[in-house]
Order: sequence, then C-alpha cells, then structure tokens
Amino acid sequence: MMPRSTLPIVAALTLAMSVSAHAATIQITMENLVIAPAQATAKVGDTIEWINKDVLAHTATARNGEWDVMLPPKKNGTLVLKKPGTIEYYCRFHPNMKATLTVQP
Repeated sequence: MMPRSTLPIVAALTLAMSVSAHAATIQITMENLVIAPAQATAKVGDTIEWINKDVLAHTATARNGEWDVMLPPKKNGTLVLKKPGTIEYYCRFHPNMKATLTVQP
C-alpha cells in the first residue's frame, strides 16, 4: 500500500504521461535552402522541430507575426503549437524558403 503523501505525486505523473502521450513532434528540415516538407500538418500541443542542416543560419518566421524561431547553422529549433490555424512561414534571411503549417485543434 502506498503512503497517502505519494498519491498526489503519482496522480500528477500519470496525468502528465497521458497528456504528453497525445502530443507529437513533427520534424521539418531546412537543407540546401529548401524547407521540407513545404506543407505540414500538426495539432495544438504538438512540437515542431526545425532541423537546419545547412551551414547558413535560417529562421522559421510566421507571416502573421505569431512566432520567429532562429536556427543557427547545423542546429535545431522548436516551437510548441498553441492555437489552430494555417500559418505561412519563411526564412527572413532567404525569403524564397517558404512553407505552410496547418495546425488542427
């Protein structure tokens, strides 16, 4: 039998595991001045992980101003999605690098 003092901790850990089990990490690559995939779909609560494989710095900058993730050369950057919608984004340093992210509820 478990001491009563540990029950809230066990309950909190169980809840945290069940919530995080539903969230996913979606990986998007930036390589050779291309964002791939150029169209991605995720859900609120998911994490987007941009992987910069280039020797140049990039950004993942939302056109609507919601977020701007800096990606140094050969580094990754992440963002947890907070609300649904379709967001077009681009690299501020290389404006021809464009993509669309659809976030479902």
